[in-house]
Amino acid sequence: MSPLALLLVPFQLFPPASASLASHVGTALAALAVRGAAAPYSQAEAWARHGIALKGSPAPGPPFRVGTPGRPNGSSDGGAFTRRSSRADTVPPYLAFPEPGLDDPAAYEGYQTRVYQDARGNAFQVYLKGSSGRVVNLWADAANESVGFTVRDSGGKPAELAWGSAGAAVTGSRGARTRSVSYGLELPSSVTIGLFLLGSMRVERDFQYAGRDSLPLGTTAFPQAELAELIDHLAKLKGPERARHLALLGAKTVDALRARLAPTIGLTPSSPLSATRRGGQGVRTDTTWTVEVEQVSFDGKSHLWLSLEGDTRETVPTLAGNVVTIRRPAGGPVHVTVGVTTDAPALAPLTRGEIFNDEFLRFAAQVGADTAHPLRARRLEREVRGVELLCYREKLMAGLPNFATYFGRDMLMTALLMQPVWAPAMSEHVVGSALGKLSPAGDVSHEEALGGQAIRENAAEYNRLVSAGQLARARALLGHLAATRENYVMVDDDFQLPVVAARYLSDSRVPADRKRRFLQSEEHLKRLLSNLAFVARKAAPYTRSPVATNLVSFPRAPDGLGRWISASWRDSRAGYGGGRFAMDVNVIWVPHALEAVGTILDALQQLGVTPVIREQPLATFARDRAALERAVAAWKGAERHFRVSLTPDEVTKRVAARLAWLPAAEREYWEGVLRREGSARDTLRFLALSLDGSGRPIPIVNTDPAMALLLDSLGRARILELVGPTLLPYPVGLFVDDLGPVTANDAYAGRDVWEAFRRDAYHSPTVVWGRDVNALLAGLARQLRAGDVGAQHAAPLRDAVRRISDAVDQSGLRHAELWSYTIDHGRLVPSRYGTSSDVQLWSLTDLAVQYLLNHPTP
Repeated sequence: MSPLALLLVPFQLFPPASASLASHVGTALAALAVRGAAAPYSQAEAWARHGIALKGSPAPGPPFRVGTPGRPNGSSDGGAFTRRSSRADTVPPYLAFPEPGLDDPAAYEGYQTRVYQDARGNAFQVYLKGSSGRVVNLWADAANESVGFTVRDSGGKPAELAWGSAGAAVTGSRGARTRSVSYGLELPSSVTIGLFLLGSMRVERDFQYAGRDSLPLGTTAFPQAELAELIDHLAKLKGPERARHLALLGAKTVDALRARLAPTIGLTPSSPLSATRRGGQGVRTDTTWTVEVEQVSFDGKSHLWLSLEGDTRETVPTLAGNVVTIRRPAGGPVHVTVGVTTDAPALAPLTRGEIFNDEFLRFAAQVGADTAHPLRARRLEREVRGVELLCYREKLMAGLPNFATYFGRDMLMTALLMQPVWAPAMSEHVVGSALGKLSPAGDVSHEEALGGQAIRENAAEYNRLVSAGQLARARALLGHLAATRENYVMVDDDFQLPVVAARYLSDSRVPADRKRRFLQSEEHLKRLLSNLAFVARKAAPYTRSPVATNLVSFPRAPDGLGRWISASWRDSRAGYGGGRFAMDVNVIWVPHALEAVGTILDALQQLGVTPVIREQPLATFARDRAALERAVAAWKGAERHFRVSLTPDEVTKRVAARLAWLPAAEREYWEGVLRREGSARDTLRFLALSLDGSGRPIPIVNTDPAMALLLDSLGRARILELVGPTLLPYPVGLFVDDLGPVTANDAYAGRDVWEAFRRDAYHSPTVVWGRDVNALLAGLARQLRAGDVGAQHAAPLRDAVRRISDAVDQSGLRHAELWSYTIDHGRLVPSRYGTSSDVQLWSLTDLAVQYLLNHPTP
């Protein structure tokens, strides 16, 4: 078998299994056989034969129950659970974190997760959050669903959570209406379970952001005000009109609709004999108790089910309201089988052979065959699997668990970084997905709202329409309450799309006929020209009069306080230090988008595609290339507005003031770093993160200039000018040993900025982003491979690559979306950032970094 063919069959990611695990796998297979659910020579058997071990210890005592989790049959409003005979397969996790040898478990602070592929190849993630006792099941499908609950011990504290099975059972098929996944958990001897929340992952995300996972277990998990208000509006309508609105939601009464705001929960202590509807085979199940939780979507068109099962010979369950208590009178751990079922549509996953080009697959096969560096092979395979879990024909997802939807920026940025390793057709998926969601004005969708989140947002629109007396429009909206909604507030992605599209249309690897077919399908050409026209319009004011206040601005925040929305990648409230004009948008993306306009117009001409362009100033650019060149030149001068220059004395003074403001432990640590590394000896020059509303620089050192290394071939002096501040030790620059380059340094800004970042740390000086690391390393690798860097000039670039790579590796969190640190007894201790994604699209661009740094230059 060739190396390429070998890679197309995923190799073993986990080390060899222990004897106890092999025994457990055999038990699981036996359980499957008894329940009539196992396929001949299933994945489970292949798994057992090949001895792939998984994290977590097998549960002693009763076997892990797998096979046929609950599914619906009956009314859409809380009908009884039923089961049917369905083929099941026991599978190992496709990914698991933290993984000994690859991750530092201590940095995860009690968090652990596994990601499976369901029967349709969609990602299903389970994470156990030890700090809160929260168990969350994410289904990364067409509805972005989640099922969560909280477990507490007999003292009311977060329960200690552990895996109770080595894998999971998956059921469903292409023709089946439902898909199910079940797995085992191990809990303390007495636990209470509550705060059940079934619906959109966005709702689970908001639930945790609001800190509601610490509320009493019987509390309504997350009241959705938009839905409650909709019901109130509907109840006030006159009888005939109210009946029409209810009918559109499949409900007969207002009370029936209100019942959908919370799940129904039932306990079946045991069943003497399984009838057809509960097992299909007449198998005795008198030793099994079941808690069944069902959530009907607000529009009545989809369902989520959760089941908790245990053995009546060992454990005693009780149900009081919406809180479940499970006790093991004899002591010892409680073993529970968790089953999750959905009837939402699945997505169509892409295979690794469709995602990656042949050169990269050969490179990856060579890494996998290198027995001298097994950890490197495991890391690379894990990242390849991560990409597979996020790539579907319909879209590329941003990350698991919190962002399992389309995000325009994440997808477009990843396309730029992954171009060396992706198959050419991947650009079609990216560009086509973005064009399909384009607004009528031509701007790119930042994020989609699906399923339950779409219902929330559409409900808010319904409420507005009813309040305005527009009942016909409100009624029409109810018929499509779960229709996908798009968010167009971000700015950077509008200018990234032309850059990615230009690279696709100018890619010599893609046949001309294929490009023509792509442009002619689904109105892609029309939509692309709409985006180019949008870019040209937005750039026009500064082209005419290049003053700072004519740059591309962030939109105003709707709070009436004169704030600006952080509408580029640093999209937290404090992300741009309160600025109006972002450096990355105006210095990097707008000039390159204008250059891409020219590239696309040339490519269309070469393809014999001659659209009629009427909108100005794009029509002028198409007719008069000199006008476009003047616009590009004007925008390339925008950098001057962001330049900051500080003398050594200014640097020393401002850094000292910033450190004096810190808590004692942090201050002492960073003062020690300054003593060791020395204070600034030269003038510090950098590009400010943003400009304020008057066009003045907000002097925050940042990692964003690294993007220029990805987009242009630069000379050595220019490269070092751009990345130099990143490599200076923090708190003067950005670089932190054993951690990596922090994303920003606000020491040179005012105290208001310091305090804003302290309140909102997501893009603050305490955080490293994997996106930044990969952009830096890929950009440096690209410059080293450009062919015009001599050995002497290459030395500082290679040293920069080594320093960044070593620091990030030492953190133990290289794969993460972002990570932070704490100061503990004078030591800097890396830690996983609380809302960090486990599998993040632009963090997985490390694959391109590894390829560029380790693959011979073609």
